[in-house]
Amino acid sequence: QVMLVESGGGVVQAGGSLRLTCAAPRTITSVFNGNTWAWYRQAAGLQRELVASIPLRGRATYVPSVAGRFTISRNNARKTVGLDMTNLQPEDAGVYYCNQLDAAGRPKWTDWGQGTQVTVSS
Repeated sequence: QVMLVESGGGVVQAGGSLRLTCAAPRTITSVFNGNTWAWYRQAAGLQRELVASIPLRGRATYVPSVAGRFTISRNNARKTVGLDMTNLQPEDAGVYYCNQLDAAGRPKWTDWGQGTQVTVSS
């Protein structure tokens, strides 16, 4: 069973910061460097959306609403993916998930992790 593990969420005041971490399961660590990694989020009542992605080589991409405030990173030795979030706003709240992207830019793994909750109070 594929189980991505997200951590680092919490409750912050608007303007605060959080660092999320995604740990790839042992079963897919062997292909960690072979795919683009991404962060998604799902706000209450809304569809899960792609927030940021980072390929093995090349530039990271961000949804416009977080560009300049969020930074995605990957540690190829530790097989983890990070998301540094600054100046958090209420609209950033939601459950954050990680996944790999397939060649078409869609989620590679159907077994999503538990996600990590980000709550932003105004």
